[in-house]
Amino acid sequence: MQYVDEQQLVQQCKTHSRVAQKVIYDRYAPLFYTICSRYSKDRHDAEQLLQDVFLKIFQNIHLYEAKGSFEGWMKKILVNTCLDFIKSKQFKNEQLTIYPEELRDNYDRVSFNEAMHKINMEPILAYIQKLSPTTRLVFNLFVFEGYSHKEIGKLTGMSEGTSQWHVNSARTFLKNKIEHLLTRVKKKHEESRFG
Repeated sequence: MQYVDEQQLVQQCKTHSRVAQKVIYDRYAPLFYTICSRYSKDRHDAEQLLQDVFLKIFQNIHLYEAKGSFEGWMKKILVNTCLDFIKSKQFKNEQLTIYPEELRDNYDRVSFNEAMHKINMEPILAYIQKLSPTTRLVFNLFVFEGYSHKEIGKLTGMSEGTSQWHVNSARTFLKNKIEHLLTRVKKKHEESRFG
């Protein structure tokens, strides 16, 4: 069965069509896995998160009312599932600290995001996974999901200042790692040209 219209696909999923569910899974799983891997420390957790996300999507698809994009509706479930995962596994043992104003740096969000899209994301994802759970969560919500610091504060219970500190801390860490990576790549390229 060929699904041309996404709304037709959604309607079929509401009647528990396994074929329609598989089409949705196949269509969105690669993107959603990438997002899950940004929130988790390892592949196993990312795979488990992905399964939990699709389970929740299919269990709640009857609530989708076609007022917004279906992908956007699913991404809300995805992000909330990732937040629940982090809160249940990692937030318990990590204390949230409020950092003073002077530790905050002003970064150009657009420039940083553009740079993130121009490079191979595989090593970047590995670096993101090395961030502390709270810093990784805040960074993902702010940079990749587009949440404001105020929205992050409401979701996590931290202040806007603490959210800003975590984003800036992640950016500084990633900037240093990326610069180191680029230096190694440049050196390797020069050695191959002249060696």
